[in-house]
Amino acid sequence: MLLLWTLSLLLGAVAGREVCFPRLGCFSDDAPWAGIVERPLKILPWAPKDVNTRFLLYTNENPNNFQVRSIFEIVADPSTISGSNFKTDRKTRFIIHGFVDKGEESWLANMCKKLFQVESVNCICVDWKSGSRTGYTQASQNIRIVGAEVAYFIDILQSSFGYLPSNIHIIGHSLGSHAAGEAGRRTNGTIGRITGLDPAEPCFEGTPEEVRLDPGDAQFVDVIHTDAAPVIPNMGFGMSQTVGHLDFFPNGGENMPGCQKNIISQIVDIEGIWEGTRDFVACNHLRSYKYYADSIVNPDGFAGFPCASYSVFTANKCFPCPSGGCPQMGHYADRFAKKTNEVGQKFFLNTGDASNFARWRYKVTVTLSGRRVTGHVLVSLFGNKGNSKQYEIFKGTLRPDSTHSNEFDSNVDVGELQKVKFIWNNNVINPTLPRVGASKITVERNDGKVFNFCSLETVREDVLLTLTPC
Repeated sequence: MLLLWTLSLLLGAVAGREVCFPRLGCFSDDAPWAGIVERPLKILPWAPKDVNTRFLLYTNENPNNFQVRSIFEIVADPSTISGSNFKTDRKTRFIIHGFVDKGEESWLANMCKKLFQVESVNCICVDWKSGSRTGYTQASQNIRIVGAEVAYFIDILQSSFGYLPSNIHIIGHSLGSHAAGEAGRRTNGTIGRITGLDPAEPCFEGTPEEVRLDPGDAQFVDVIHTDAAPVIPNMGFGMSQTVGHLDFFPNGGENMPGCQKNIISQIVDIEGIWEGTRDFVACNHLRSYKYYADSIVNPDGFAGFPCASYSVFTANKCFPCPSGGCPQMGHYADRFAKKTNEVGQKFFLNTGDASNFARWRYKVTVTLSGRRVTGHVLVSLFGNKGNSKQYEIFKGTLRPDSTHSNEFDSNVDVGELQKVKFIWNNNVINPTLPRVGASKITVERNDGKVFNFCSLETVREDVLLTLTPC
């Protein structure tokens, strides 16, 4: 760190350079863009023709094949937009990829297809692979050009078609998050929404707001953190600091379930060798866009709970949602009534280890009856939408009239609870054949609604006991 600090001071003493381009203006390598501790190297962004930003348009009318326009085509003839499937009476969602990625990568198109399942929308995948497939430090400067080009496109939409920036949502992954921030900065925060999917940490963590994504870049900024461990020594590629109005830290934000597979199973991936290799190198980092994609078709499957920390959340101290409700991580975060009340609001939740990643959290409280024994208590939920598997509520000494609570994340939204099933076991041969029951089981959903179930019966080990509403 001392070496970086010294280097940044030396570089900062050198007169800054700048490069200017028609339409986009001038770009400097002065602080804070370069020559600071977080960005010590004096590097300028490439020219627009070298970054070669392209806009790949998918709509409900062409969900499988994009209509492509370069920014140069659009500038030369804005009517190319009206000649496409772009509709001015729809929202527009831009998706911007990150380092060494490309706009034609399957995850961007797949996200568009999920959007078409729930809305009519202009879905534009921003391709800047010519500027992303270089050294990381250079790519982190090239996003300034990408953001400027997106902002220029938005200006054309507004000036030529009367299209309001408030109808625009930019979704950026990794470096693409900061490109989105640059677009928002250049449009003076008038864009309706920016979503940062694990914004890149190196060259951005701790920098001034004009360099990185921040809450002032749009009317609403939401962020999903999935790889927030320090880049050294943990190779965490994502930011840990809050940079939005709502910042979500699924699974604590550092280690995602399902990202600890061995190298063979990770590379021999169902989506192919390239996707598998990406997952092996940056599985946590890529989870952010996979969570977002799943959230599109699960409007209530990613409730984020306000909490001081993930350790407090896992200690079951942040349930249920407060009176104002919980925001949904991902696509429906903008439905949260208090979304812009403050900046840096932190939320925690758990996800599954594979798609479908959605989970629904429940708190179950069991009052025991019958004999005193040692064992495990498990409960499953049955509702009008589905049934859950068995979840452990308690293990230890089972005493009659004792009460035990636990929270769990079900992979099924059971809806309105109709009954619950209780089972206990200890896998110990006991000739007295003890019987244990649950005189009452209370189930609480994250919205605070409570369901009570009762029974007068007791059962032997590994025998299901059904409880009905009291």
